[in-house]
Amino acid sequence: MRFNRREFIKTLAATSVIVPLSACAAPSGRSASGKARVVVVGGGFGGATAAKYLKMGDSSLDVTLVERNKTFTSCPMSNEVLSGEIDIAKLEVGYGGLIKRGINVVFDDATAIDPAKKTVSLKSGKTLSYDALVLSPGIDFNYAGIEGHSEELAHTVLPHAYKAGAQTLMLKKQLHAMKDGETFIITVPPGPFRCPPGPYERASQVANYFKHHGLNKSKVLILDANDSFSKKGLFEQAWKLQYPGMIEWVPGASDGKVLKIDAKTKTAYTGFGEHKADVLNVIPPHHAGKIAKNAGLTNAKGWCEVDMLTMESAVQKDIWVVGDSCVHGELPVYGAPKSAHMASTQAKVAAAAILAKFSGQPAPEPYFVNTCYSVTAPGWGFSVVHIYRVKDGKLVYATDAGGVSPVDAPAIQRKLESQYQVGWFNNIMADAFA
Repeated sequence: MRFNRREFIKTLAATSVIVPLSACAAPSGRSASGKARVVVVGGGFGGATAAKYLKMGDSSLDVTLVERNKTFTSCPMSNEVLSGEIDIAKLEVGYGGLIKRGINVVFDDATAIDPAKKTVSLKSGKTLSYDALVLSPGIDFNYAGIEGHSEELAHTVLPHAYKAGAQTLMLKKQLHAMKDGETFIITVPPGPFRCPPGPYERASQVANYFKHHGLNKSKVLILDANDSFSKKGLFEQAWKLQYPGMIEWVPGASDGKVLKIDAKTKTAYTGFGEHKADVLNVIPPHHAGKIAKNAGLTNAKGWCEVDMLTMESAVQKDIWVVGDSCVHGELPVYGAPKSAHMASTQAKVAAAAILAKFSGQPAPEPYFVNTCYSVTAPGWGFSVVHIYRVKDGKLVYATDAGGVSPVDAPAIQRKLESQYQVGWFNNIMADAFA
């Protein structure tokens, strides 16, 4: 079977199968060397996947990935590091696989973007020129959104651990120093935020640690600014079965929205009262990565709006935004969920759109996939799979595909899904970094 150029690009968007584009058509934007230049900022799931698939799609592209850290640590599954179920080293990967593919990996901090000159400035003083820019800077935090909080506190005594790595280990140390009868408080920011089930997975893994280390009188209190959460019925079922009386969830409409904290006394203040913790895990409100805000790519709420059909910035041409920094559509809360799998899918849609633009073709019709596993205890997992498409300018579910694990599933299915999570993780890591 032979594909014409349009069919090839469509196949990339739908299945992520790539053959070289260089033989099909020459890119329209060229550097002095004759190669089209693509700069990718951010080496997480979104950025690494975009860089890899762009180079796979057209080996003649000059693809440069800018990432400040030489080792990537996965946020998915990092809550299991807290309980001791997983060693953090299993969540780490370097960029050797991308380098072997011919991608220029620059370990530096991107500090500014000049859309008019099409340049990216680096902390080292270097400047990179681009014909296309893929921006995947992840999220940053609005510490001012909670009175009494600060970035300094987050890096010293109140680790949020919502960027996996050093803070994960800091929070683990605090958890493992707890005594029986003490309280672990998690504060959840208003949506949207990275990994919608993340805080509730964390509560489960904290309780898992309590249960298996003799802290049977200790409690986990979730103070939530929201009135519902992802996979709520499945989490509550798991808590009832595995940790009866150990986890309490307080929604925003009751007493869950934290307005102020006192780091010295580890106290969280809501509109109705105060809650004293022995370990206080404050997850601050999120917004798009700092570089995106500084470049004027964000809206009034701090997120990058994109063209849902291509992932190109809604306010700046030749910049594509993927991953946690962007919003598009209206589902479920102001856009598609901010997950690793969604970032990977968005990266492939952006890569297909960029390759199509360089070859003078229209962007293919995109589909977006989100797969998310949650494990609440050893051998107990569940998942959600949603497929989205763009219809009449809106992001909508494909109702004939995907779904959520049933609440009445037998224990063997829960065990299998906990194992499937490992397979999913290994696949998405390889898809991005190998």
